[in-house]
Amino acid sequence: MVDNEALLQLKNRIGPVHLGKRLELQVTHSAFRFAPTGFHIYWENLDAVGPLLKGALQLCGLYHRATRNSIDYKVEVVTVPLRGLPPAFHGFRILQLSDLHLEGIFDRGKKLKEVLRSLTYDLCVITGDFRFLTYGDYQEALTLMTDLTNAIHCPHGILGILGNHDFIEMVPPLEKMGIPMLLNEAVPLKKDGETLWMIGVDDPHWYEVADLPRALDGVPQEAVKILLAHSTEIIPEACEAGIDYYMCGHTHGGQICLPGHIPILNSSNFSRQYISGGWSYEGRMMGYTSRGTGNSLLPVRFNCPPEITIHQLV
Repeated sequence: MVDNEALLQLKNRIGPVHLGKRLELQVTHSAFRFAPTGFHIYWENLDAVGPLLKGALQLCGLYHRATRNSIDYKVEVVTVPLRGLPPAFHGFRILQLSDLHLEGIFDRGKKLKEVLRSLTYDLCVITGDFRFLTYGDYQEALTLMTDLTNAIHCPHGILGILGNHDFIEMVPPLEKMGIPMLLNEAVPLKKDGETLWMIGVDDPHWYEVADLPRALDGVPQEAVKILLAHSTEIIPEACEAGIDYYMCGHTHGGQICLPGHIPILNSSNFSRQYISGGWSYEGRMMGYTSRGTGNSLLPVRFNCPPEITIHQLV
């Protein structure tokens, strides 16, 4: 639990409206909700889906195979051409981990740490959903995250944002372990006298507290800007705001897909076109949606391997 002083600091940092909405919805575990953007079904909040899915896979004799698939990580290396990129950042490598759902990894992250130790990168970003459940205690996820950070080594450290599974009270302990969390905030990266801006927004999906104008306050208009957002809902707004590269996750790429990577479930409130991999929006903004490093509902995967992504800027 976070003490009153820490909550007061969060209130001063993000404002009472943002904090109040977060705290109100954190006690509302509902799969159906009317929001300003319309009526939505939140599959990850349907408690019955996991047991039903497990039963179906067991009945078909596929559960153990699907579980093994859940830690068969694929390292995706993506080349990201950015107009106006400062020369010092040519070749800069950003490691993206998304949707870790740490308590749901059946080997407790052992293989994930092995893979991370074998990679070379300049910065690590975690685009939300540190924990498995959307409600209840989160201490186990924090303990596992502390252990995972020991396998992450890079000169520019780690940046994170919250997802729809994460509580606002997780921010102080995450920052204590060396993960600055961007709550509608921006930070400049400095290298050889040049600057690249990293922008981070709070969850646009369940909590709907992403505030891009606030995050961009003070960021030079002409700067190259990379946005960390948990999900795809604010793609049009980000494009209009001049974001150069949009990094997100949340969809898990479907997690269980038909052959040809055809997702059975789409957990995005935006277009299915942006459910996984690289994309561009109106020819003006590039982006990438991770299939997720962890798994939701159950530790299972089919035709949709979990990914660790390296974005190489050029």
